Parts: sequence; structure tokens; C-alpha cells
Amino acid sequence: MMRIEVLKSKIHRVKITQAELHYVGSITVDEAIMEAANLIEGEKVQVVNINNGERLDTYVIKGHRETGTICLNGPAARKAQVGDVVIIISYASMEIEEAKKFKPTLVFPDPNNKLI
Repeated sequence: MMRIEVLKSKIHRVKITQAELHYVGSITVDEAIMEAANLIEGEKVQVVNINNGERLDTYVIKGHRETGTICLNGPAARKAQVGDVVIIISYASMEIEEAKKFKPTLVFPDPNNKLI
């Protein structure tokens, strides 16, 4: 059977709150936002920066709940500045017939990274 990659989860338009260059790597995401978006710690994500067009792949680590934290760590910190707006996307691999019925989880936080 053929498998394709489809959108699984999307956090649409959150602000970068921190960029920590001297860190092992990844993106720290507020735990409440992670749960709302159906993301788990260690999951691969694509981060798309609306301000500068940068795109990067990394993995999610859990941030403190309801703080609005979105922090790019390690080399990824060079791809955004605090205040930049990003979209965080994860994909899933599934068979075509399953993909036709699948509904992704979409999260639209407010301008302060709080869940609406």
C-alpha cells in the first residue's frame, strides 16, 4: 500500500518568546499549546517563520504550561528573533484512504500565545 504524508497538527501564528543559542537544540512549546495541537515531546515539526521566510525542521520539547513559551533552541535560534511570528507544523504518514478521512488538529492562539 502507498503511504503519503499529510498535515497532522498546526499551531498557526505564534510569537517567538525566546531564542537560546547555547542550548542542545529543538523548539520549546508551552505544554498547554502542545496538548491542544496534539503534539508530543520529541515529535518532529517544521517551523515556518512568517517574518523572514525561514523554514526549519526540529523536535518539540515541553515548556511550562500556560506561559505562552515558544523558544527556538540551539542553531535554530539563528533563524528567528524574539517577536517573530511562526507556524509550527507536524505531519503524519498514512495510507491514502485513511488520509482522505483524516482531520488535522489546528490551533489558533491569540497574539499573546494564549489558547482561545
